Amino acid sequence: MRYREGGDIDLSGVQDRRGGGRFGGGRGIAVGGGGLGIVGLLVVVLLQLAGGGDGSTGAALGELAGLGSGETADNSELEASCRDSGAANESVDCAVAADIESVQDFWTSALGAAYRPTDTVFFSGSVQTACGGASSGSGPFYCPADQLVYIDLSFFDQLQSQFGARGGLFVNAYVIAHEYGHHVQNLLGTNARVAPGETGPRSGTVRLELQADCYAGAWAHHAETVPDESGAPLIAEITRDDIDRALDAAARIGDDFIQENLGGGRIDQDAFTHGSSEQRQKWFMTGYESGDPRRCDTFATDDLG
Repeated sequence: MRYREGGDIDLSGVQDRRGGGRFGGGRGIAVGGGGLGIVGLLVVVLLQLAGGGDGSTGAALGELAGLGSGETADNSELEASCRDSGAANESVDCAVAADIESVQDFWTSALGAAYRPTDTVFFSGSVQTACGGASSGSGPFYCPADQLVYIDLSFFDQLQSQFGARGGLFVNAYVIAHEYGHHVQNLLGTNARVAPGETGPRSGTVRLELQADCYAGAWAHHAETVPDESGAPLIAEITRDDIDRALDAAARIGDDFIQENLGGGRIDQDAFTHGSSEQRQKWFMTGYESGDPRRCDTFATDDLG
């Protein structure tokens, strides 16, 4: 994967809160992104206040982009190091910021006024969200209650060291694009169709995750042509090796792979929340080969792969 030299990265979609947060209660349900996480599955349910909803409609607007007690957002280091978009070729921080901009430019084009941009929060160790407290062990996730994506960037190292993925800049972009797929689902009301805590190979939870994989693939199809504010794409090249690395990552974050290799060694389909390795690969490629988000309707088919 290669980023364009000489451009600007719009950092307005990033809240850099690295420096720590504090745990606390919240409302809503965090949607896992990619079956990622130190214990095998991503956060599905975080701490909820009594009477909290399913998160599908989000928290009160006043909570949007709110900081928890003791948290601050400071993008000054990012602004200093990511002045030129070419820095994304060497810096994971800058690359993820560029990915965020590209993904949101794609969805703005695809959905028009129906798409509302949102931020990704960079955190380290722990973070407070409107869905509750989370740690870096939770992996990347999207919280519908505050409509924010959360990620500890050290996760990308964990993806290679613990899951055995080949990794790379495009794998990182796939993870980010998957999380923004959950944001799209929230905006379109798709996640309201799923009962919280639902599991199983044909469950609504699995359908949500496979659709987010497909949405990530649809973005990847267009990534080299999605223009930024200057009219040129931030992403200059995605190679076949990049796609192969994404498929490798998708295989290693399937429920079956995680249960067999990082869990107790026994595959229990009734506990699936993100889909099998084969399904995750299939739906990413469905999006990538078609480039059409309409082909990602995992709720309209009995053939999930």
